[in-house]
Amino acid sequence: MDILRFLTAGSVDDGKSTLIGRLLYDSKNILVDQLEAIERSTKNREDGEVDLALLTDGLRAEREQGITIDVAYKYFSTPKRKFIIADAPGHIQYTRNMVTGASNADLIIILVDARNGVIEQTKRHSIIASLLNIPHVVVAINKMDLVDYSEEKFNEIVKEYEKVANSLALKDVKFIPISAKDGDNVVDKSEKMPWYKGSALLNLLETVELQTSLNHVNGRFPVQLVLRPQVDELHDYRGYAGKVESGVFAVNDKVKIYPSNIETTIKAIEVGGKEVQECFAPQSAVLHLADDIDISRGDLIAKEDSLLKTGQDIEALVCWMDEKPLTIGTKYLLQHNSKTVIAMVKEIRYRLDV
Repeated sequence: MDILRFLTAGSVDDGKSTLIGRLLYDSKNILVDQLEAIERSTKNREDGEVDLALLTDGLRAEREQGITIDVAYKYFSTPKRKFIIADAPGHIQYTRNMVTGASNADLIIILVDARNGVIEQTKRHSIIASLLNIPHVVVAINKMDLVDYSEEKFNEIVKEYEKVANSLALKDVKFIPISAKDGDNVVDKSEKMPWYKGSALLNLLETVELQTSLNHVNGRFPVQLVLRPQVDELHDYRGYAGKVESGVFAVNDKVKIYPSNIETTIKAIEVGGKEVQECFAPQSAVLHLADDIDISRGDLIAKEDSLLKTGQDIEALVCWMDEKPLTIGTKYLLQHNSKTVIAMVKEIRYRLDV
């Protein structure tokens, strides 16, 4: 069963946490004790309704203010697919947290309040989705109950957002009218909006096509740990533990070690404590090499035909989230996989303040 990682984003009080709570509640992915705890937390509300947003707003400061500050992760599954949800903050000052949640998402749900339409924070989150190349975008136009389930209002917001999507070259964009509070078009199709001919949100999440980012050609294995057990019966044991980032490695494959450029062959492979003939991305494995070579954490074992180049200069797209600005000439620590080096910024080609 495959896994869909998706993110909910939108402005403050657009209903992101409520939407996730509704997904979990209506798909029967809430434990009884969780529901009882939420019911106790909201028993003093004037409307008497259970606040499903509390399923994701876990920090005390968030619960007291009724907002999401940190990225909250939730896990659930249906018979068709497993899901990892990241609930991102809506406030402008917490946008950096949203970038963290978006960095490995397959899909983003951007919530738009049907009363307000596309606003500045909607555009800001759309820009981040574009920069991080999130493959699928779902625009969930929420609180349709507060605009009398108006098809005209829905179409107006669709046209407004399409201009944003076109300017950012967002590829796969879908629109769904919902009411997260009441559950309309979240798990089941709503009878209150017969004019909407598309599927409910959960069905879309279950059926959207996942694009694999795994490279099965260029074999690359960053070393995380050198294994040398200090016991007599394993005095000759030397293994290199890590995760296969791309490609396939097999026993007797010729490999090259970077940055030393030393060549050797794979003598044995272990996965899960058992010897195997090959390993592939994204498996964790231990490689044993034919020659005793000085290899350290952070070195790279690569297939001989991986066409890797070494150099001092790189060009990268950076999402800068620190209070202090990134400046030319300043030395920074740069981490790539398990290796950390000192780097200096030589040139800033362009910048975008979102």
